Amino acid sequence: MMSLLKLVFGDLNEKEVKKISKRVDAIEALEPKYQAMDEETLKAQTQVLRDRLQNGETLDDILYDAFAVVREAAKRVLGLRAFKVQLLGGIVLHQGRIAEMKTGEGKTLVATFPVYLNALEGKGVHVVTVNDYLAQRDMAWMGKVYRYLGLTIGCVVHGVEGEERKNAYLADVTYGTNNEFGFDYLRDNMVMNQERLMQRPLNFGIVDEVDSILVDEARTPLIISGESAKSTDMYRVADMFAKTLNAEEDFVTDEKAKSINLTDGLVVDKYGQQEEGSENRNGVAKAEKYFGLDNLSDPKNMEYLHHINQAIRARFLMRRDVDYIVKDGEVIIVDEFTGRLMYGRRYSNGLHQAIEAKEGIEVRKESQTLATITLQNYFRMYKKLAGMTGTAKTEEEEFRHIYNMDVVVVPTNRPIQRQDLDDGIYKNLNGKFNAVIEDIEAKHSEGRPVLVGTISIETSEYIAGLLKKRGIRHEILNAKQHEREAEIVAQAGRLGAVTIATNMAGRGTDIMLGGNPEFMAKRELTKKGYDEFVVNSVTSPVLPDVPDIEEAKALYDELYAKFKITTDEESDKVKAAGGLHIIGTERHESRRIDNQLRGRAGRQGDPGSSQFYISFEDDLMRLFVSDRAKSIVESLGMEEDMQLENKMLSKAIENAQKKVEGRNFGIRKHVLQYDDVMNKQREIIYGERNRVLHGDNIKENIVSMIDKVIERAIPMYTDGYKYPEEWDLEGLFTYLAAIFLPKGDVVIDNIETMTVEKLHEILSEKAQELYAVKETEIGPERMREVERAILLRVVDMHWIDHIDAMDDLKQGIGLRAIGQQDPVIAYKMEGFEMFDEMIANIQQETIKALFHATLQTDTERKRVAVITGTSGGDQAQSGGKKPFKADKKVGRNDPCPCGSGKKYKKCHGMYPDANE
Repeated sequence: MMSLLKLVFGDLNEKEVKKISKRVDAIEALEPKYQAMDEETLKAQTQVLRDRLQNGETLDDILYDAFAVVREAAKRVLGLRAFKVQLLGGIVLHQGRIAEMKTGEGKTLVATFPVYLNALEGKGVHVVTVNDYLAQRDMAWMGKVYRYLGLTIGCVVHGVEGEERKNAYLADVTYGTNNEFGFDYLRDNMVMNQERLMQRPLNFGIVDEVDSILVDEARTPLIISGESAKSTDMYRVADMFAKTLNAEEDFVTDEKAKSINLTDGLVVDKYGQQEEGSENRNGVAKAEKYFGLDNLSDPKNMEYLHHINQAIRARFLMRRDVDYIVKDGEVIIVDEFTGRLMYGRRYSNGLHQAIEAKEGIEVRKESQTLATITLQNYFRMYKKLAGMTGTAKTEEEEFRHIYNMDVVVVPTNRPIQRQDLDDGIYKNLNGKFNAVIEDIEAKHSEGRPVLVGTISIETSEYIAGLLKKRGIRHEILNAKQHEREAEIVAQAGRLGAVTIATNMAGRGTDIMLGGNPEFMAKRELTKKGYDEFVVNSVTSPVLPDVPDIEEAKALYDELYAKFKITTDEESDKVKAAGGLHIIGTERHESRRIDNQLRGRAGRQGDPGSSQFYISFEDDLMRLFVSDRAKSIVESLGMEEDMQLENKMLSKAIENAQKKVEGRNFGIRKHVLQYDDVMNKQREIIYGERNRVLHGDNIKENIVSMIDKVIERAIPMYTDGYKYPEEWDLEGLFTYLAAIFLPKGDVVIDNIETMTVEKLHEILSEKAQELYAVKETEIGPERMREVERAILLRVVDMHWIDHIDAMDDLKQGIGLRAIGQQDPVIAYKMEGFEMFDEMIANIQQETIKALFHATLQTDTERKRVAVITGTSGGDQAQSGGKKPFKADKKVGRNDPCPCGSGKKYKKCHGMYPDANE
């Protein structure tokens, strides 16, 4: 199909490259102009370009000059003059696309062009890397160019906290890892004060190793977990109180509204008049006495009121074997319409826990998910997103579908010289590994460096054991030691070097034939006792004012020159021997990972070769290659050490990989369909939360909430009646009395002429009149802060419950397929029903708290839960933390209870919000 399309339309990628190349020619034409500028004039171009933007020009208008400025600056500061293909890659990134560039083509430098151009707007640019080491390395290296041109830079990695972290986000260019950016977004939507916000609106992001971050890690959501301030014991205590109540005197049940409220000594009839003898009915007074409270309606006692209401609702409204059943120690909801058991659904707002307390079973759950987002949805929030990697074309469909980004394959600066040999196919594992060792030994004896790629640590160690027996020196990579990894990979191109690496190893670091003199010189400085900061600073264009730095710089230059002679000589020998040889010990289930391994050889036109070794006992072959292909091999009577090269088998392997890639894409798409439901809800909640945090006047929102509460209440007591005289106004007034309307404040005359609209108007006017009185009593300015504090608290409390409820729904929704119902559609419909219910509860609880606020009401914004940890993404890569629960106070210098091995002050103790 693709061949046919090429035949009709030509190579679309080639056409795109030609189109962009014309723009590159325009940038090249500006080189003499900027070459002729002195230092000060070149540095001043940043302000010149910013002024042009201020005067109405667009980023595309200034692109040519901006790219030419960066090229000249990089040449002066780093000694690197960008090739045409690097400028081309930079334009692709600026367009919000993915640039596929082979290993060694200088992607790190490529990013400086679009980063500088987009940073001129002053809205911030994020450069996202796969681990802390690469974020710090790239910032230190490319930061020289940005600083030279007057831009500010920051780095967000594990260990950077407080003001330093905030300033990193305020910088023109911010480097960091995907997880750190994602977790900061979630934390920002949990803070109680604007001053604690870290991130600005997400503007432009460039994702390095985009396939690793947006595809490989996309299925794992980022989760901030915590311990709810609502203790599960409180549900049991509230249930014990509920048992003491008398249905005749202590509460009023309203089956229409499915609500139940404590009596407060005053019950009115449908005309608003007090019922005789109702002063003796006082459930509120009982509650105040039982819990030792002065005023149950005070907003500070919101938590008590919430638990009491849910406890009496569970005990007196919810019926076992009608509304729910208890099975295997679990409360399972019964669908009121179909009578089916709704596995995975939990009543929201604490009602489920109240029923668990009533039934005497375990009350879930003290530990909660406080905030969560998938990397897919986090990165889709950027105004513009781009990415770069050596391997993305095989996943283009996914990038288009999920992120709306296409892939442009950028040609290499020099033609690729690497020879990719056909796969060596063997009968069993023993035959395959013998062949691998023979190949390593042969290439090693020729002086060629060899990189052996495995897909598991177990295989790496097995091969290392075989090499040890043969006396072949080798390095084995631990994928979690990034700084060590970078050093090993940097030296993996030395004469006769043998390096064993898992499939993720080596990403972001070039294998230079003959070795890397910069690494060698820096390593010597470290051995001589210079600290890490000094060692990393010696390559900076502007040396910091630090003791020993000048001495270290002089020594570094001397060592670099010495090692450069050695590495250049060695490089010539390695090239003459045939360059780096890549061995793949197994085909990965994704072609992209195989291509990453192959791409380590043949850098910048270097010679090299690659070969994969496969056996019929490999997982991929065993599970996905057809029995027919296997029977052909059996019929050939192969010996275990006999190599088979067969086009049909190679095609079968490729088809197997495509099949697995398609299946994995389907899983990720499925995950996204579910998360999209939560994402729309998350955007609404976080959007409202941000308005409150930024000090917006939310009085209009509060008035609208009052209206919504009345709007929802009226139909419950008027629908289904033909005449106004039949309306259940007594029930309506009692219901509203529990929220905001004092008993007897509204008296209805001429009920016969009343309409629903008129009733709404009367109640709305009365509510606003009462609210105005409350505002005068508290003071307008203080009232605005009371509104914000209460709304934040109520929203957070309900949102945390809602996350749990949605998660439970997702766990059980798959069973709907049995009833011929699409689980995703069911999840969307029920999820939005639950969301609407949550919004209604938020509005009602907020109004109730505000109408009962007093001058003494605490306006301090308090967290409803304590952060205990983060999880999700690749913990090893980004320094993410495992959730933990501290049983006792932890000292700042004690080991962190999460098990990270770090001191508490350097781990969970670094979050100022964590112990609020």
